[in-house]
Amino acid sequence: MRDNDAYIRQTIVRIIVAVVFVVLLIRVAKMQFFNDEYTTYAENLVRIEQTIYPPRGDIFDRNGEYLVQSRECYDLMVTYNDLEVEGFDTMLVCELVGIEKESLTRALNKIKKDTYRRMRPDVVASYVSKESKLRFDELNIPGFSLVGRTVRWYPHHIAGNLLGYIGAASATTIKNDPYYTMHDYVGVSGLEASWEDTLRGEKGVRVMVKDSRTVIQGAYMDGQYDRAAVAGKSITTTIDFRLQAFAEELLKDKVGAVVAIEPSTGEILVMASSPTFNPDDLVGNDRSRNIAKLDNDILRPQFNRAIKSKYPPGSTFKLVQGLIGLQEGVLQPSYSYPCHNGYGAAHKPACHSHASPLALQDAVAQSCNAYFCYVFSNILTNKKYSSIREAYNAWREAVLSFGFGQKLGVDMYGEETGNIPAASVYDKKHKNRWGPSHIISLSIGQGETLCTPLQMANLAAIIANRGYYYIPHVVKSIDGEASIDEKYREPHYVNVEARHFEPIIEGMWRSVNVEGAGTSRVAYLPGWDVCGKTGTAENPAGQDHSTFLSFAPMNNPKIAVSVYIEHGRWGSESAAPIASLIEELYLTDTIKRPALVQKVKNLKIDYSKSRNYRPKDTKKAKKK
Repeated sequence: MRDNDAYIRQTIVRIIVAVVFVVLLIRVAKMQFFNDEYTTYAENLVRIEQTIYPPRGDIFDRNGEYLVQSRECYDLMVTYNDLEVEGFDTMLVCELVGIEKESLTRALNKIKKDTYRRMRPDVVASYVSKESKLRFDELNIPGFSLVGRTVRWYPHHIAGNLLGYIGAASATTIKNDPYYTMHDYVGVSGLEASWEDTLRGEKGVRVMVKDSRTVIQGAYMDGQYDRAAVAGKSITTTIDFRLQAFAEELLKDKVGAVVAIEPSTGEILVMASSPTFNPDDLVGNDRSRNIAKLDNDILRPQFNRAIKSKYPPGSTFKLVQGLIGLQEGVLQPSYSYPCHNGYGAAHKPACHSHASPLALQDAVAQSCNAYFCYVFSNILTNKKYSSIREAYNAWREAVLSFGFGQKLGVDMYGEETGNIPAASVYDKKHKNRWGPSHIISLSIGQGETLCTPLQMANLAAIIANRGYYYIPHVVKSIDGEASIDEKYREPHYVNVEARHFEPIIEGMWRSVNVEGAGTSRVAYLPGWDVCGKTGTAENPAGQDHSTFLSFAPMNNPKIAVSVYIEHGRWGSESAAPIASLIEELYLTDTIKRPALVQKVKNLKIDYSKSRNYRPKDTKKAKKK
């Protein structure tokens, strides 16, 4: 019996020993063959991979002037496990790279808590200068290295909303695109974001060998596994930097936008939004602080109003109304309509005082509200349609052909559509019982009609071209090759025949060039046959908006411009002078009206009284 008990005990002991052996064997095998952490750790004792960041592509204006350049700088990297924590001079490192001791200590402590981050190079400081690198390299401090990067430089400090800026890649970006890793930079807005794939280039890699003291000895396998970085491609834009800078100068202290287009190509000469920001402020160690300031500004400097703001077009929309009326056959240039300070017996919409009645050309020149109310009403009651709803749909289709109510397709992110309401909107609003009187405000660019400044500039280009446009675009060529998408070279024709544009253009010409004949005389440029149309858009949140669209010369036009100034009152007061000065600089290469420039600069608008810009009340309501 005792022998049997002894045998059982020996068997149990053998089983326990065997189990322990198997567990240990599995553990060793896992460490050797299946655990990447230990593999990575072992490899890091021998070699280190350094990312080679490519120079980001430069951005030029249409004449080869730099808008954005890349400059050399460095990131200070640390591999914590290679760091001689007690053996390096913290203050010396901080002085060499220009950072605070607290900042370095905080970064190192953060890395220390993460096992994986301890084993690989991690950024602890950015924007280190080339001069600092030369001094730093002489010390060869174990665990530290400087990796070359490029930062953006904006030599003219303009076009912040257009050019955009770059920043650290977000977790979402890293997850969705395998190109990016932690601490990579990516375009955040503007052209930098829209053309990121073109500008960023391709990263390279350099594999280095290090000794037991973690001092780098040279290239691994004579550089056999190195890969050179490929520089990003440069972009030449359609922008005229001098014109852009002048537009921003004229827009200072105002809220609004300027867009100028070359009608024969659709190339955007100016895309200015105000207020704007200096893109250089979003580079360097003060970047986060400056972004916070922009984010807290109630006027939203980072918001590109040129393509994102949806405004009522006001009286500039009368041009579209007249063109559709001519095409529909309900209007002839000789037709006259009365205006007694407004439309119809109720005189609503109201109108300013002028001669009455007027024919088409003079109605355009004088910007008569009543005239175009009659035109719109006649379109809707056109007998060739079975109902007002059918006539409205035909009118709306014609308006959409001008590019309104949809994205034009500019080669930038963030473009808005504006709004040309569908008939169903009024079916619902008026319970299927509506007529011209219910929607008469659409005739003068009010009501539910909304457009972007880009769409309004495109309207000026359409009229200049007598019935067609090219999709407005900002990129002219890539690396010197005209490789833009073919869609930007295809003309888009509107639903109005070319012959109908002449009386409208004649009215725009009279408005500018005939003394006392219209509202746009401030835009007169001797010898250039400027054509223009003022607009004053009603604004329930404050003073009316001021708008103006124009092109010049009347024949063989070279520039089409739209200006929109929020709360700028009359179109002739704020928007028209700005458009005229931009045309003068572009067409004559000089400014001969310095007094007008000064008048525009002195025009101050108090936006603090507008409901659009009042900061939100963060105080909690008192309990009653």
